[in-house]
Amino acid sequence: MSVALKMIGIALLDATDVLGALLGVLYLAGLWKLLEKSGVKGWWALIPGARDYQLARCAGREPEGRVFSVSGVVMLVIELLFVLLGNSKAATIEEIANQVLVLTVLLIAVLFVRWIYMLRVFAGLLNVYNLRKRWLWLVLASYTRWLPMLLWGFGKKYQPEWKLEDIKAELARLATHGSATVMDEGLTVNLEERSATEFFQKKVLLRDIHMTIPQGRMVLLLGGSGAGKTTYLNAINGYEKAKAEVMLNGSNMYTQYKKMQYEVGFVPQSEMMRGKDTVLNTLLDAAKLRLPRDVGARQRRERVDEVMEIFGLKPVRHNLVDKLSGGQKKRLSISMEFISNPSLFILDEPDSGLDGVMARELFVQLRKIADTGKIVIVITHTPDRVIDLFDDVIVLAKDSSRTGRLAFYGSIEQAREFFQRDRMEQIVKSVNRKEEGGDGLADEFVMKYAEVQYG
Repeated sequence: MSVALKMIGIALLDATDVLGALLGVLYLAGLWKLLEKSGVKGWWALIPGARDYQLARCAGREPEGRVFSVSGVVMLVIELLFVLLGNSKAATIEEIANQVLVLTVLLIAVLFVRWIYMLRVFAGLLNVYNLRKRWLWLVLASYTRWLPMLLWGFGKKYQPEWKLEDIKAELARLATHGSATVMDEGLTVNLEERSATEFFQKKVLLRDIHMTIPQGRMVLLLGGSGAGKTTYLNAINGYEKAKAEVMLNGSNMYTQYKKMQYEVGFVPQSEMMRGKDTVLNTLLDAAKLRLPRDVGARQRRERVDEVMEIFGLKPVRHNLVDKLSGGQKKRLSISMEFISNPSLFILDEPDSGLDGVMARELFVQLRKIADTGKIVIVITHTPDRVIDLFDDVIVLAKDSSRTGRLAFYGSIEQAREFFQRDRMEQIVKSVNRKEEGGDGLADEFVMKYAEVQYG
């Protein structure tokens, strides 16, 4: 009787394995057709790891796809380690038990991460195919996941709202025309491409950004998270070179970098100051670093006094940095970069952590700097409280291929008319992706601006 039960159990396990393999084949068949519908080669469905990444691209969830893909590969490795451990004859039973415990804990953790990111990818897929969220219930278990994949892949009524390759080609076609005419005075940016290698492939971070900014302008830089704002600023100031021509007052930022490094001031979001130094010593040290070597000690001290006067730091010049208020620290951080009297002044969230009154005072000071003939470019996440102080706005947006593109550049009033929105925060919302709480109109505005600029 016990032998018969054992044989029945083995048969059931074998049948389960056969059923699992059959359902896996059905899932891959549906995935093959679904990838083709979205403009991706269907054979990617046969490659473990890569198929998860390609599915995420079709769902508009490429960043999530990287984690989803890697987790799948890690699971395969863990399963292989279990097999090797089972065949190991050298280890003791206690050693094997400990190793099994470690692998089991690791497997559970990876399974949890994979499950979370799988749901994010499939949620994006539902948006692309305009399907209801109740489909997610079938995705939760591996024994039912094949059904929606098979239906979406082979069903003629299930069609994606966009094809990955078609949208990329259309966006590239619209933005390959023209460039900005180089000005003798002011900033000219002709950025063709800024790319990096990510996840074993070339990733284009920014593309086709052309503009001229005259002297004496205070410019707001807008864009959602990941739109490439900081990357764009780093490309402008020469910190991260792109395939681009960046000209400031007739000089090339890349080929004449040593000369131009004193012409650009960049204030990052994080403050890099020693708390135990005084304000005066902090600025004197900054002067040694940021002023040309032929500038003498007396001239450096005069410049430091001048900058402290501009930013209202003279009363606290002997105070330790640690004892300054938040607003004073911000002004000191800006003063350190302003020491070199740059023609282009770039600030990344200078009002971070400041209340409305202190932020207003800071931006008024920046407005005064722009009025002296400087170009001031600012990133801020609360633009509407100081929007009256700005001349122009740059709007960057991620297109459907997750590349930062120029969605608009012009005056504040022109931006309101172009986007049909009164507030800058509403403009950012309009170009943000839907899964980020936005309206998902980035492609539409990128195309619209390209057509306006280049026909």
